[in-house]
Amino acid sequence: MGLNECMKIYTKTGDAGETGLYGADRVGKDHPRVEAYGTVDEANSAIGLARAALPAAHADVQADLEYLQNALFDLGADLATRKGGPYERNLARMDAADVDKLEALIDRYQEEAPRFTGFIHPGGHPASAALHLARTIARRAERRVVELMRTEEVNPEALRYLNRLSDLLFTLARVVNKREGFSEEKWLVKKRR
Repeated sequence: MGLNECMKIYTKTGDAGETGLYGADRVGKDHPRVEAYGTVDEANSAIGLARAALPAAHADVQADLEYLQNALFDLGADLATRKGGPYERNLARMDAADVDKLEALIDRYQEEAPRFTGFIHPGGHPASAALHLARTIARRAERRVVELMRTEEVNPEALRYLNRLSDLLFTLARVVNKREGFSEEKWLVKKRR
């Protein structure tokens, strides 16, 4: 390939409804493994939306969201690679240290977040709303990983990571709203008649 030539974005290998896992296995595009890492990709995109809406004053949140986006590529690679496959040695699986990092971030931001007193409506500042969207997508990714675990071996740290990720995104959404002066709208429980 010459210096001015680019690799084509389309390969045509998925035209029959299959895709390749990391390690060359071909599976249907609706395979539970593809659903799991595809949903992680959706969460990553929602985080990108949050970053695009985040005011410049939130440099710490911006940096932590960039870290999360990189980590979600690692998580996607983990989920796309079957245990014992030929390419497993080429990637670093999610591990307890990755989960610990999320817990440390949650603890740090939780000190700044408003005191939690019950369910709140997702919304407020556009960046906060996007973080809530990313949170719900992370929860769906978690469900997809649980579904995958019923039929195939999956790194258990991937599931733990997704569980903490949604907690972190919830906390970050609350912090952004507080910093931007948006009050939280609480769930008003319907009274029984």
